[in-house]
Amino acid sequence: MAKSRVEFVCEVCGNSSPRWDGRCASCGEWNSLREVRIQEEKVQISSGQKEFSVEKPVPITAIPAEGEVRLQTGIGEFDRILGGGLVPGSVILIGGEPGIGKSTLMLQVLYTYSANLGLSTLYVTGEESLAQIRLRAERLGSLNSNLNILVETQVDHVTSHLREMKPAVVIIDSIQTQYAPEVPSVPGSISQLRECAARLLYQAKSLTIPIFFIGHVTKAGIIAGPRILEHMVDTVLYFEGERHHTYRILRAVKNRYGSTNEIGIFEMTQNGLMEVTNPSACFLEERPVDGVGSAVCATLEGTRPLLIEVQSLTSYNGGFGAPRRTTSGIDARRVALLLAVLEKRLGLIFVDQDVFVNAAGGIRIEEPAADLATLVAIVSSFRNKPVDPELLIIGEVGLSGEIRSVTHFDRRLHEGERLGFKRCLTTKTHLKKENKASGIEIIGAGNIREALDLIGLI
Repeated sequence: MAKSRVEFVCEVCGNSSPRWDGRCASCGEWNSLREVRIQEEKVQISSGQKEFSVEKPVPITAIPAEGEVRLQTGIGEFDRILGGGLVPGSVILIGGEPGIGKSTLMLQVLYTYSANLGLSTLYVTGEESLAQIRLRAERLGSLNSNLNILVETQVDHVTSHLREMKPAVVIIDSIQTQYAPEVPSVPGSISQLRECAARLLYQAKSLTIPIFFIGHVTKAGIIAGPRILEHMVDTVLYFEGERHHTYRILRAVKNRYGSTNEIGIFEMTQNGLMEVTNPSACFLEERPVDGVGSAVCATLEGTRPLLIEVQSLTSYNGGFGAPRRTTSGIDARRVALLLAVLEKRLGLIFVDQDVFVNAAGGIRIEEPAADLATLVAIVSSFRNKPVDPELLIIGEVGLSGEIRSVTHFDRRLHEGERLGFKRCLTTKTHLKKENKASGIEIIGAGNIREALDLIGLI
């Protein structure tokens, strides 16, 4: 008879514990341990019987080369994230905060496959009714007879429909609503997620059907459930954006068939999500002329250069209490580092100043090429002097106050030239290299003191 034992598994990180604790010992999340009953079965193997695998190891040179086949949606931003299109048999996990637009984007993707390519697609939902899906499709203009809707939460029924229909693309909304009856736990638990994802993954690989999993996220911003779910799938996408901004960013954090450095930018409208083909112009269209505390930097997301406005506001707090350091879209630790460099190398005092830094448009800047622009924006607000609106700023700032070079400088420079910038403040290293951009003057500086002096902030 099979024995059972009880473990307490964290819903956030998947760590197991023999007893319940208020806080997970692995990830530190409070009240995240859930009781899971695990069946243990003893398998007896006779000593005279040997198991042999049907498959045998083969040299990698003996494997026939197959051409890469991809299904393109026609949505350029979406195809860019996937590496040029959807690979048959791949499994993609897409997560994001509630209401960010995951279901809207996936319904639009299915419509493009159904209407433009004439493929039979299947949308499996466990959270909405048929009438709700129909209303959303009418609002998006995504009605097509090749787009099939299925309301089902039992994973075995879903797999039966997949084998019978053999659709070209499948959406599971959401993977947390699916359950296997023989697994003794509630839908959305660790064991249910692992089992349902494994069964759907097998169907995707055996039938060469690409499947999208829509996943919920925790308050920490990661996809709910065990991290093994992200290891099982081929691609993991995060749909990001601020609720009060119209722009949404689709970012790949794992992709077996493409780069993880690319991002796709969309704009939420009344008719659904529209791709943004010229994001730099959109992010700068409302930039104030001669605004104090505003600087433009050129960041690189994958192969695409983006011009982002960095805004800063410094305010005297009366010298009472600890000064506030508030950031949006920029790492707060990076801003604290730049403030320390300004105080040490230039003697500027921010101990009685509240400092606020923001990347306009709701985008998140992660690379250090925006250091110099962030520093210039802070000093501009501190000195109450505007920055030249036709000045583009590119450079990383070191702890000694030196300005360092960045990768793919020519791409960034061409993007600035295309949008009408006349000058570029950067390190002297880029002056020594040949730059093919014409019509834009390169101003080189060795350190932050020299850079701020060149643009009149000292």
